[in-house]
Amino acid sequence: MAQPDSTLAPTPAPWEDFKPTALLVLADGTVIKGQGIGTTGTAVAEVCFNTAITGYQEILTDPSYAGQIVTFTFPHIGNIGTNDQDVETIDLEKASGVRGAVIKTDITEPSNYRSSRHFDAWLKARGIIGIAGIDTRALTAHIREKGLANAVIAHTPDGNFDIEALKREAAGWNGLVGADLAKDVTTEKSFEWDETPWSWPEGFGKQANPDFHVVAIDFGIKRNILRLLAAQGCKLTVLPATATGEEILALNPDGVFLSNGPGDPAATGDYAVGAIKTVIASGVPLFGICLGHQMLALALGAKTTKMHQGHHGANHPVQDKTTNKVEITSMNHGFAVDGDTLPEGVTETHVSLFDGSNCGLAVDSKPIFSVQYHPEASPGPQDSHYLFTRFTNLIRAKKGMEQIAE
Repeated sequence: MAQPDSTLAPTPAPWEDFKPTALLVLADGTVIKGQGIGTTGTAVAEVCFNTAITGYQEILTDPSYAGQIVTFTFPHIGNIGTNDQDVETIDLEKASGVRGAVIKTDITEPSNYRSSRHFDAWLKARGIIGIAGIDTRALTAHIREKGLANAVIAHTPDGNFDIEALKREAAGWNGLVGADLAKDVTTEKSFEWDETPWSWPEGFGKQANPDFHVVAIDFGIKRNILRLLAAQGCKLTVLPATATGEEILALNPDGVFLSNGPGDPAATGDYAVGAIKTVIASGVPLFGICLGHQMLALALGAKTTKMHQGHHGANHPVQDKTTNKVEITSMNHGFAVDGDTLPEGVTETHVSLFDGSNCGLAVDSKPIFSVQYHPEASPGPQDSHYLFTRFTNLIRAKKGMEQIAE
């Protein structure tokens, strides 16, 4: 096990008087005090809560969380340390865009054979501000009742804060509605991908004999999505979010993938929907996830809306209406497709069993579909991996090849 490279002062007991070294200041004026972890400074963002009990490193490197402060409802965050393999950003050194982390208990020394760095040191290295010692259940209840909150997270070791200035900054932030954040997290240039999923004891593999060529549009794509596509026999070319339909089709893809990502889909759609419409018209098989699902819906004529509290966690039951099977999914979205606005010829294929919101669509008689959740994650543990086979089966059908079982 790696030796710890960070020293943290323990969070005082709740009955003790203490000078906080970190604050979470909500736009409604609520001030929450705690002990600072991670990097110092301030950041303004939207506060959400995530109910997953594992995967904190993947969550904090998921570009879909750009512009957000993540509150972990599970109390023991950081206990298995961090490593270089569980990062989801394409560029291992690039910040994912997440603004902060809120946790309940003190970070313990890492207890996992894969750990190479203490969680606090990892937060510092990635420029993420954190706050510990928070009653995360109370904060979660606050968000559930009042909705996703704009806030400022601040950390300074001397504990000296201008609270009124922080309140003004939180109240004055415009929020995520109308924010195009995909442009901040997308790749700057195209690249190829051939890495396949991790397996014991070999680690990650390589796709050496691809059957198909898939072009993936990066709105904030996660590494494990690319790995699972590669495992399906795909050679992958990843393009920036601003790629035009003509640039996509010029690569002669067998299929096109629209990735996850952060921000308001309507804002990103200002430049991406036109490209998606061009791909739709071409007849090339098309698969979207998360933000890609939302923008596909916009391209088809549907609408998206801002959610009250969003869906963030690894325990969300979704029903596949095409098979009536229920899968346990991982979700991370604050916007959703309004299922009532899906036009004629577009079928709702998946629905959340928590609140009935739309979680998937397919275009009738065309090789086009998408889902709102993250099938590359493994809360079920692999309930949703069939979707990658469903996508490549559409490619097989287009090429006159025999399909394989989902």
